[in-house]
Amino acid sequence: MSTASDGITPDTKDWTWVLDRPCPDCGFDPRAQDLADLPRLVHDTAMAWSDVLVRADVRERPAAGVWSPLEYACHVRDVHELFAQRLRLMLDEDEPTFANWDQDATAIEGDYAAQDPAEVAVALIETAGTVAGVYATVTDATRSRRGTRSNGDEFTVESLGTYHLHDVVHHLHDVGAGRS
Repeated sequence: MSTASDGITPDTKDWTWVLDRPCPDCGFDPRAQDLADLPRLVHDTAMAWSDVLVRADVRERPAAGVWSPLEYACHVRDVHELFAQRLRLMLDEDEPTFANWDQDATAIEGDYAAQDPAEVAVALIETAGTVAGVYATVTDATRSRRGTRSNGDEFTVESLGTYHLHDVVHHLHDVGAGRS
């Protein structure tokens, strides 16, 4: 997730396959929920992250090259913010192209490992609430609106929501918290 300069190898995988089939690692099944479920599921995962952020091992990296639970939580907070921005673009503009986001640079610039877990918990809940609120505004008429990632991957509002939820659920799995 972060750059090699802090011992973490950047994740360069293309995770869009999770839109078509279950994730063998975390068990996320893209067919198991609907767009209408996203506000509740985003909320529920934020609550699970709150539990993670009070753990005694929150700052400990479980292995070389693996983020700590705190670092993963910071990433998830920023993912919620990013997806809220992208979702708003899709709802407000015709077929926007999203600016590139370098999650590894964001982790280093934000010094994820040094952040206060209590502050991260509050911010993660706030950003989850914001994006959940935007998902709650999606209608049948807007669920198929399109947007394109800087690498050319195309999403609908619905597929973006599925992709977003997988990211959050998968990172809960990464820190041993499972899906709530």
